[in-house]
Amino acid sequence: MRPANFDYHRPGTVEEAVQLLANNGGAKALAGGHSLLPAMNLRLSTPDAIVDIGQIGALRGISAANGMLTIGALTTHALIAASAEVRQHCPALAQACGQVGDPQVRNWGTLGGNIAHADPASDPPTVVLACGGTIHTHGTGGKRAINAGDFFVDLLMTDLQPGELITHISIPSQVGKKSAYAKMSHPASRYAVVGVCVVLTMDGATCSSASVAVGGAVPKAVRSPGAEAALTGSALDAAALDHAAQALMNDIGGEVMGDVFAPEAYRQAMAGVYLKKAVHAALSS
Repeated sequence: MRPANFDYHRPGTVEEAVQLLANNGGAKALAGGHSLLPAMNLRLSTPDAIVDIGQIGALRGISAANGMLTIGALTTHALIAASAEVRQHCPALAQACGQVGDPQVRNWGTLGGNIAHADPASDPPTVVLACGGTIHTHGTGGKRAINAGDFFVDLLMTDLQPGELITHISIPSQVGKKSAYAKMSHPASRYAVVGVCVVLTMDGATCSSASVAVGGAVPKAVRSPGAEAALTGSALDAAALDHAAQALMNDIGGEVMGDVFAPEAYRQAMAGVYLKKAVHAALSS
């Protein structure tokens, strides 16, 4: 298949890109292209214009300052997975980005493009949500900072407005906390059948607070208040993990997706299993 005809633009600045998107109502921004180009080839997406943002240097880079990790929207999964700063300040994100697709995908795919696409089976949204991340955008109406919990709306749907670009993602430093991302990968696509991220604050052997997010099994990455409450105040022993796993399964019970590879009941059960795996991985880090 070939895409429908479209106009092509390659801006050099964020402001120019935003203006091009505003002036072309049917335009789409192109980052790594791993989501948009296949959809165009199948005629599932037929934009009138493509705004290639790949040459905008201001959208790349990783930095850590004042207790915040900041990652440019065009930073690739491979760079994030290999970054010493990310491994120090948000190790779960390095783990997740290191499991995205295959090496070719990780070397071309970008964090901003991944989050904007909001595929339910993707990995980074689950981590960004669990770690309290913020998505920063720039549009003709100005700049916005959107909490991850508000940004992901539904299956392939976000709060990103027409003409807006994601410029960077900021995540509070996780130094001093225990965190991990555990994933059950589909053997063919490497997408997450289930992916769970946990962030634990420990007071000695007791968990004083917990953040739990799950993706893959549900239309969008979501937090699990029940699992968080079950882990908080516990010694993270077998009984506490059983309680948390059941709470997570209950929290997502009405939203679980299924297919011929992994039916709803199986994905729901695996969410509990991979919560336990994520907690054990976090404690051993």
